[in-house]
Amino acid sequence: MKYEIKCSKCSRTSPSILDFKCSCSSPLETHLYFRFEKKKIRRRNYSLWRYVDCFPYVKEKEIISLGEGWTSLIKFSDGLYFKLDQLNPTGSFKDRGSTVLISALHKAVKKAGGYVSEDSSGNAGASIAAYAARAGLNAKVYVPKNVSGPKFNQIKFYGVEVVKVSGGRNKVAEEAQKPERGKFYVGHILHPLFRDGIRSLAYEIAEQLSWHVPERIYLPVSAGTLFLGVINGFKHLVESNVIEIMPKIVACQTKQVSPLYHRFKNLRYTPPERIASIADALVSVNPPLLNLMLKHLREANGDAVIVEEDEIFHAFIELAGKGLFVEPSSAVAYAAYKKQLKNQETSKDDKTVIILTGTGLKTTLKPK
Repeated sequence: MKYEIKCSKCSRTSPSILDFKCSCSSPLETHLYFRFEKKKIRRRNYSLWRYVDCFPYVKEKEIISLGEGWTSLIKFSDGLYFKLDQLNPTGSFKDRGSTVLISALHKAVKKAGGYVSEDSSGNAGASIAAYAARAGLNAKVYVPKNVSGPKFNQIKFYGVEVVKVSGGRNKVAEEAQKPERGKFYVGHILHPLFRDGIRSLAYEIAEQLSWHVPERIYLPVSAGTLFLGVINGFKHLVESNVIEIMPKIVACQTKQVSPLYHRFKNLRYTPPERIASIADALVSVNPPLLNLMLKHLREANGDAVIVEEDEIFHAFIELAGKGLFVEPSSAVAYAAYKKQLKNQETSKDDKTVIILTGTGLKTTLKPK
């Protein structure tokens, strides 16, 4: 047995790869029972699927790919690197999860004569829509009523059905999960295989740095798929004796949307009645994976940082001025790095990777 999908709370094994939560309603996690082996890397495959042997629940002949993964890692200064994951096919890191999830499930969904259902504030919806289209799979994407214009248009152009939902982010998820004939909910937040696909990011960073991992990795956190995927990827490399120690994972959040930061620091969190942050991809004030994130952050000896709106904007402008046009949500990670640098909580001497998660072509901000 190479893997199991088990409940994060009661440890019950999931009976179906289509399940997105345990019968006790708790989130599921993918458990790996094999070692990462460098010799099994497909060296001539310059996509996520160079690590195909690390995703044993996907049959190689059933892979649905748009060439995602193996994004550039650029050295920006002596110790600072940017991982350009905004260069994935649909413009965000979410393609890593979508290719793995859709590759694993599309045959079963088609055989049942069904369609996939997803809820998203934008990027994940576009990504699932694109990979469903590539697989010839019908899809329905539920989005908040105030979804960003460019992201909404992108989802629509992929040809899927889009449903706008009034109310908060949790209401969107409820609508997407409502039972309907032929519906298979594959929500990126809850489905463990989506999250598991993000493991590839850790593998790439390690390989691109010749297996000498950085001291610190900064990444934006909202629902937690990126955060949990990256941690699990590095954990797998440590357990396989490919790398010696985990890098310090720094979870970066906005002041408005910062439930993980406040729980990690043992502080009270009162979410705003209305989110008005320019980081409009980071909207999960009560993420269903919060307890899981807190557990993994503490086990990994990580850290959490929050940044103000002006810090995000200045980081966004600074990155653009250096040739890196990203979503303000991506700039949150760079803003957090600059804040810790200023407060002497990190050093320019530390080898650091900042993950840039989404393209600036999706932002609604306009230049002055």
